[in-house]
Amino acid sequence: MSEEQPVPSRMNLQAMKVKYKGAKQGHSLLKKKSDALTAKFRGMLREIVETKREVGEELRQASFALAKAGWAAGDFKQQVLEQVKRPSVSLKVTGENVAGVRLPVFQMHHDPSADAGAGNIGVGAGGQVILAAKEKYQKALAALVRLASLQTAFFTLDEEIKMTNRRVNALDNVVLPRIDGGINYITKELDEMEREEFFRLKKIQEKKKDKAAAAEAAAAAGAEAGAAFEQAGDDDLIF
Repeated sequence: MSEEQPVPSRMNLQAMKVKYKGAKQGHSLLKKKSDALTAKFRGMLREIVETKREVGEELRQASFALAKAGWAAGDFKQQVLEQVKRPSVSLKVTGENVAGVRLPVFQMHHDPSADAGAGNIGVGAGGQVILAAKEKYQKALAALVRLASLQTAFFTLDEEIKMTNRRVNALDNVVLPRIDGGINYITKELDEMEREEFFRLKKIQEKKKDKAAAAEAAAAAGAEAGAAFEQAGDDDLIF
């Protein structure tokens, strides 16, 4: 390996095994998170397609209703500007938690009291048609808010999935192989050290045995020489 290898020791081996286990658990959690986000992503994509169709239809109907109101009541834009004092629709941003990721959610709130002044527009000419056009545009606006909420959450989710998958790939292709390589390296080095220690001890034992055997042989030779000397002395005394 090109990178510096860890010091081969039992303590380092245990530490790297713990690190490997933690990395595997992290990999498993990230993979589950990625799967959950991907499932949500696909469901959201289908919902966006359906909502886009709905928005197109609502806008078509709203435009038709506005044209019909203009034909029935004439140009009533100035009347609307004079009667309406404050907006009747507001937007609230909340959040949805999906696998630890907070996705923005847009909610439209309508305050009917703000429309009270506009209720008198077109009473004499085409009042019901103007009211119908207003309701159509409110429905179209609600659909647009839903679409904006979905698309914003969709882009947020897409970025989070990419980031999570990058982390999963990094664990798969870099972190886990590197730790596993370190574990294998330390294990091989420790095995080699154990073999060397075994042969060293074996050599020491062999040397001890050889030394003991040599001492025993020397002792036996000395005893034999002593016995021969005593025998020779006895023969001299007899003669």
